[in-house]
Amino acid sequence: MVEQRKFERRSSADSCEVMHPSFGCISLKVRDLSDGGAFVFTGNHIAPPVGTVVKVRIKRLTGLINQEPIDMRVVHHQPGGFGLMFI
Repeated sequence: MVEQRKFERRSSADSCEVMHPSFGCISLKVRDLSDGGAFVFTGNHIAPPVGTVVKVRIKRLTGLINQEPIDMRVVHHQPGGFGLMFI
């Protein structure tokens, strides 16, 4: 399979809050992060449908990366998680 990523992925130990009116706010673990988006583990939650725009706040052990939630779009599902793209 040909690599189609535009941005280098970096492994991450961050967590995030994913928010949407249909499910409220859920806390998830981030597997990797890039300038284009992130992959998050679903844990016990169901992934939002592909195409859904959610608000995301990314957190490190030292605090929030972004105080205000940012818009991200669900772009794919994989077993155990889903990919988000910055929009």
